[in-house]
Amino acid sequence: MPQLRLALNQIDSTVGDLAGNAEAIVHWTRHAAEQGAHLVAFPEMVLTGYPVEDLALRSSFVEASRAALRALAARLDAEGFGELPVVVGYLDRAERAVPTYGQPAGAPQNAAAVLHRGRVALSFAKHHLPNYGVFDEFRYFVPGDTMPVVRVHGIDVALAICEDLWQDGGRVPAARSAGAGLLLSVNASPYEQNKDDTRLELVRKRAQEAGCTLAYLAMMGGQDELVFDGDSIVVDRDGEVIARAPQFSEGSMILDLDLPAGAAEPVTGVVDDGLRIDRVVLSEEPLAPYEPELTGGYADRLDDDEEVYSALVVGLRAYAAKNGFRSVLIGLSGGIDSALVAAIACDALGAQNVYGVSMPSKYSSDHSKDDAAELARRTGLNFRTVSIAPMFDAYMGALDLTGLAEENLQSRMRGTLLMALSNEEGHIVLAPGNKSELAVGYSTLYGDSVGAYGPIKDVYKTSVFRLARWRNRAAEERGQTPPIPENSLTKPPSAELRPGQVDTDSLPDYETLDRVLELYVDRDQGREAIVAAGYDEELVTRTVRLVDTAEYKRRQYPPGTKISAKGFGKDRRLPITNRWREHA
Repeated sequence: MPQLRLALNQIDSTVGDLAGNAEAIVHWTRHAAEQGAHLVAFPEMVLTGYPVEDLALRSSFVEASRAALRALAARLDAEGFGELPVVVGYLDRAERAVPTYGQPAGAPQNAAAVLHRGRVALSFAKHHLPNYGVFDEFRYFVPGDTMPVVRVHGIDVALAICEDLWQDGGRVPAARSAGAGLLLSVNASPYEQNKDDTRLELVRKRAQEAGCTLAYLAMMGGQDELVFDGDSIVVDRDGEVIARAPQFSEGSMILDLDLPAGAAEPVTGVVDDGLRIDRVVLSEEPLAPYEPELTGGYADRLDDDEEVYSALVVGLRAYAAKNGFRSVLIGLSGGIDSALVAAIACDALGAQNVYGVSMPSKYSSDHSKDDAAELARRTGLNFRTVSIAPMFDAYMGALDLTGLAEENLQSRMRGTLLMALSNEEGHIVLAPGNKSELAVGYSTLYGDSVGAYGPIKDVYKTSVFRLARWRNRAAEERGQTPPIPENSLTKPPSAELRPGQVDTDSLPDYETLDRVLELYVDRDQGREAIVAAGYDEELVTRTVRLVDTAEYKRRQYPPGTKISAKGFGKDRRLPITNRWREHA
């Protein structure tokens, strides 16, 4: 049986950085060549970064992508890698598309190409276009209509892009019809909690349907609110795992495969879903038999809390690095939210690049001030204290505010102070709000909601506590100092904007609230369905009302790492002006 050494490069790329992304492709191709690879692959749209969103509608960007692909092919050849086929995702356009109403202007395509001997040997576009959750690919792309197959050392390799696997039909059964020995899918599939299990089962199922070995190559890194977790997988035709790459780790998985030889008279013409086989022969003769040396390995899976925490770290690190930010600023209240954000920031950027500010008012408890200082001591982040009491007294003397206005004034002073330090010293501000607070509007506009990024905006409050405990436990297991003070974990959550205030003065207990929010926000269940699930009718009605009336606040909150199937933002798009209510 013919052999093939396959290199799957689960790397990060930056949207719009064509030169930088091309440099990374050359670097990892060189690495693969040094390891004796016979076929090299990179993720979906790696050359342009993913997702490009409305950049796909700019003809200048499409043409720049096409030119960068041709230049990359020539460079790979010039550097001695011309005989090594390299699969690269990029942004293309349909050559024969006629402008059609309802079709994106210029007919852009989410495409991939096989580069060989200094040229584009074969190119193809994604067939199935996702249009749910964070995906708007009907807005941006037109679908491909071919079944690409490239023969490498006598083995027929069918090619697909991401959603081509996630939807039934199309290129998976077409790969079987084409007689492929390997189905290679390049992907940029964003991370979600528990998606790794779903992904593995999908890959197993599709390999069995395609009747061949399946290699699923995934992107790693972050882009705005999205995180990509790697976790590339190779399974045999029966769905048994051959190799699996680490999560949240950039690198190359290289493995030797035994694969069936391509047919002497290969299938041609149109196959499943009207796909036309587009077949290119790069090398007909099988390799001389060699002793397999590389297995790709099987990386240990992260447990659920470590997986989510890793996603939050990678998301913040990518956002800061790709936007040119070197340091972050956090308002440290002594509470659990700012403590977890600080721990994430220290892990993402290094404690030396994290700046914390305690901004006590006359309502701040001594233990909260002490907890903020203790967090700084444990983590080693930069720390200072700036009292807002004089500023607060000056405002109150001028305005004589009461009640909610007085409470919010304190929060807005802290926000103004943070933004002033951001401007003066060049740090970006991290907003500490969690998903529970954002859902019910329990935050102050232009106060605790100020910032450039919200690392835990998609994390419910109960999960905030769980992740904080996991981070401390992980530190203890490594012989390190747990970063989060025990008092921050055990004291009742409070905004401390009035004497003796706790969150449960305004909200249900978080255990109950988060379960109701998950049903209403994440699963789109109505009030009656939630009540029927056993929750108190009055509590559900109140919670739903709070969520519905807080949409205008959420629209003004900064971006933040998405970890759930339905984060606030692209996943959940509701009008601000909206009189439909689930409640009376």
